[in-house]
Amino acid sequence: MTTVRRAVLTLPAAPLGPDNPLPALRAPAGPGALAVDARTLAELPRDMARGIGRAPLRSLLPAPVRDGYGRARTPAGLDTIVIENERLRVTVLPGLGGRIHSLHHKPTGRELLYRNPVFQPAAFALNGAWFSGGVEWNIGATGHTTLSCSPLHGATVRAPDGGPMLRLWEWERLRDLPFQVDLWLPEESDFLYVGVRIRNPHEHPAPVYWWSNIAVPEDRRILAPADAAWHHGYERGLRRVPVPVTEEGTDRTYPLNSTHAADWFYDLPEEQRRWIAALDADGTGLVQTSTDPLRGRKLFVWGTGRGGRRWQEWLTEPGTPGYAEIQAGLARTQLEHLELAGGEEFSWLEAYGPLAVDPAAALGDDWPSARAGVERSLAGALPRADVDTAYTAWRESAADAEPDEVLAAGSGWGALEVLRGGHALPGTPFPEATLGPEQYPWRELLRTGVLPPPAKGAGPGAPLVSGPWRDMLETAPADPSTEYHLGIAQWHAGDRAQAVRSWERGLKAATVRWPLLYCLAVADREDGHPDRAAERFTEAFADHGGGGTHQAAGTPTEGAVVTAEGAAVTASVTASVTTALTTSAALGREALLALLAAGLPGRARDLWDRLPEDGRRSGAFRLIEARLLLAEGRSDAARALFDEGFEVADLREGVEILGELWARLTDEPLPEAYEFRMRPS
Repeated sequence: MTTVRRAVLTLPAAPLGPDNPLPALRAPAGPGALAVDARTLAELPRDMARGIGRAPLRSLLPAPVRDGYGRARTPAGLDTIVIENERLRVTVLPGLGGRIHSLHHKPTGRELLYRNPVFQPAAFALNGAWFSGGVEWNIGATGHTTLSCSPLHGATVRAPDGGPMLRLWEWERLRDLPFQVDLWLPEESDFLYVGVRIRNPHEHPAPVYWWSNIAVPEDRRILAPADAAWHHGYERGLRRVPVPVTEEGTDRTYPLNSTHAADWFYDLPEEQRRWIAALDADGTGLVQTSTDPLRGRKLFVWGTGRGGRRWQEWLTEPGTPGYAEIQAGLARTQLEHLELAGGEEFSWLEAYGPLAVDPAAALGDDWPSARAGVERSLAGALPRADVDTAYTAWRESAADAEPDEVLAAGSGWGALEVLRGGHALPGTPFPEATLGPEQYPWRELLRTGVLPPPAKGAGPGAPLVSGPWRDMLETAPADPSTEYHLGIAQWHAGDRAQAVRSWERGLKAATVRWPLLYCLAVADREDGHPDRAAERFTEAFADHGGGGTHQAAGTPTEGAVVTAEGAAVTASVTASVTTALTTSAALGREALLALLAAGLPGRARDLWDRLPEDGRRSGAFRLIEARLLLAEGRSDAARALFDEGFEVADLREGVEILGELWARLTDEPLPEAYEFRMRPS
C-alpha cells in the first residue's frame, strides 16, 4: 500500500544563514538572466513577443534577498517527507521549496533523477539562494523561484484512489498568488502523479509563470516530440533551430555535445502529446509527461567548457557526475508569462516514471524513429488517456479536499492575505495560527489602521507592496516607519518620484535613518546620480554604526550562571547582534561598490578600514578589495589576492566580473578556480 511518512535526510550542508535585511528594490539582473534584445524581440512570433513583454519585474519586492550562506559544509539533518508504494520511493524536501530530492525505482534499483550528494546554496534563484538536483517547482517570474530554499505548507490528503496524497502549498509573493502541488502514487504504479493548481483570488488579471525543472545525469540523450527548438545561448538571442542536428551539424540532444551553457525550448506541435525523456546508453531512464496545458518542454545544458564544468563543481563537490535539466512549463519558453484572469485558475497533471526503449531506435540517427520509439513505450507504460482521466479525477474529487494530518509549516504571508482579502481557497488553508512576528505589524495595520513602529534598535521589518496594502499605508499616520514602507510600495508600483518624496518626508523625523538613506541611495543610483548615491550609501553605513563593534547589553559574562530565562534572553541578544552585523556588512558592501562606481577610491579606502576584520576576509569583500586595489593603481596587490585565493559564495549565475578583473591584471589564462563564464570568451 502507498504510505506517506516523515523522515530525516543527512547530507553535508552549508547553512542558509540570515536573509539580507535591505529591501530588494532592484529587479534581478546579470548576464545569466534569460533575456532577448529588442531586435530579436521584433522578429519573434507576435504572441511569443507579447508573452515575453508581459509584466516584467520592476523589483524583487516583497521577497527578501537570501545571501547569508557560505561554502563550509557539515553533516546536517534535512526534514523530508517520503511517499512510497511497491514500485517507487519519492523523497520530498518540504523546507526547501518542496523539491523532490529522489525518485527511486525499486524493482530496478535505479535513481531516476540527478540526486545532489550535498546541500550547497548558490546565487541562482531570483532572490539568491538555490541548490541543484531533483525536481523543483518554479513559480513567479522568469528564473528560479524565490521559494527555492523556503518552507512550504505540507499535509496528507485523500488521493483520488482513496490512498494518501501529499499536498504542498504556499502564497507566492512576487505575483501575489496561492498555489498547490499534490503528489501521489497509485497502488502498484510506476509513475508519480503530480497535480498542480495556481489560483488568482483577485479581481484583476495576474501574470503567471511555471516551470517544473528536472535534473538528470548529463550522460543521457534527451528526446522530446519536436523537430525544432528555440535556442537561447546567454547572449540575449533567441532563434529557431532544427532538432536534433543544429546548423553546425552537431546533435544537441546529447548534453555532452555542447561546449557552452544553453537552453533549447522544444517547439511541440499543438496536437502533440506532451512529454520529455532522458535515456541512457541501454535505452532506459526517466520520462515526464502531462496534460496539455503544460505545453512547454526544454533542455538546459552546462556544456563541456571550463565555465560549465566549474559551475557543476561549484554546485556540488569535485568528482561528482554532472547533470542537465529537462523542464516542462506553461509557455513555449521561459521568457514568456501567461495571463490568468481574476477569479480563475490554471491546473494540470504531471507524471514521472521509468521508461525502457529499444536503444537502437532511441539512440539512433533517425530522429523520427527515435521519437516514435519513445511514444510507443510511453503509450504502453502510461497511455495518454490515463493521464487525462487521472487529472479529471484529481480535479473533481481531491484538489479541493481539506488536509488531514499537517506534516510541515510554511510562512504566515498566506494567512495575512486571507485575513485581508477574505479569500475562499478550498484545499489550501492559511490559518491565522501560522502568522508570525514578520506578519504581526501588518495585522495591526489591518485591524487598527496604524502600522506599529519597530522596536527600539530593530530594523524596519519585512515590506508589503500590493495595491491594498499600499492604500492602507497611504491613510495610516505618517511616521518615519510608515513613510519607509509606503515609499517601498510606491517604488514597486513604478511611482518612483512619489517613493522618493515619502522617504524624504520620513527622513526628516527619523531617529534611525539608515533604512531611508539606503532607499534614497538606490533611487539616486537608478536615476543616474552616482555621486549622490555614494554619499547616501556611506551615510547609511555610518548611521547604522559604521562598522563598529555591536555590543549587546545584558550579554552574560564569561563564567556566569545562566538560568533558563537568561538563556532565552541570551539567544534573543545573539540573534539581535547577528542581525546588526548582517545589516552592517550589507550596507558596507553597497557603500563600497557605490564609492568605486563614483570614482572615489580614497573614500572607499576610508570606509574599508572601518569594516570588521572578519567581514573583510569573506570572499565577497575580497572581491571588492581587488577592485579597490585596482582603482588605487595597486595591481600587484590585487594580483596577490587572486594568487592567495578566495571564493565569493554568492557569485551570481553568469556574472563575469572575475574574468574581467583578471584581464586587467594579466594576459595569462584565467585560473580554473575563477572560471565561471557561461558563454564564449
